[in-house]
Amino acid sequence: MANVSVYNMEGKEVGKIDLNDAVFGVEVNEHLVHMAVVQQLANKRQGTQKAKTRSEVSGGGRKPWRQKGTGHARQGSIRAPQWKGGGVVFAPVPRDYSFKLNKKEKRAALKSALTSRVQENKLIVVEELKFDEIKTKNFKKVMDNLNVNKALVVLGDKNENTVLSARNIPTIQTAYADSINVYDVMKGGTLVLTKDAVTKIEEVYA
Repeated sequence: MANVSVYNMEGKEVGKIDLNDAVFGVEVNEHLVHMAVVQQLANKRQGTQKAKTRSEVSGGGRKPWRQKGTGHARQGSIRAPQWKGGGVVFAPVPRDYSFKLNKKEKRAALKSALTSRVQENKLIVVEELKFDEIKTKNFKKVMDNLNVNKALVVLGDKNENTVLSARNIPTIQTAYADSINVYDVMKGGTLVLTKDAVTKIEEVYA
């Protein structure tokens, strides 16, 4: 069972916390992590691209010149792909890129992502993150105290002041414990969890 330090908002160590091995100490499955990231990015794709094939381009109904005797290569239409203004050979059409991952695979991928953060020493547990007012400067000061530049900050309970204080910092992303995903965990740099977020994650995924 991994034992990590708990810090306060001033960056001082105030205790220790044991992380549940069922969530933060599993065997990392890189293939599942990769699949979860690919799925999330694929599901975001609009798939609305479209170009016209030679059958859809207007014009070109008649043969531009006779088959033989002109000295030109034979042509059947001025809208063939080799002509300016012609159709596209294998034109893209609207399509759905999304695909499905099983529930068990998604859970295993997220556990692998969380475990990898622990193994790489990129997980910080904070006692709490509470602000009396919405102020980016105050949030930035806390991140500086923790020596964190790029991070995914996961909160346990709804905390509007914290979320709004962080949203103007481009390298910081916030999320709630019940809505984290593999892509954000892997892309976010350091994973900063509040104590109540750790409890909620362990309750859901253990």
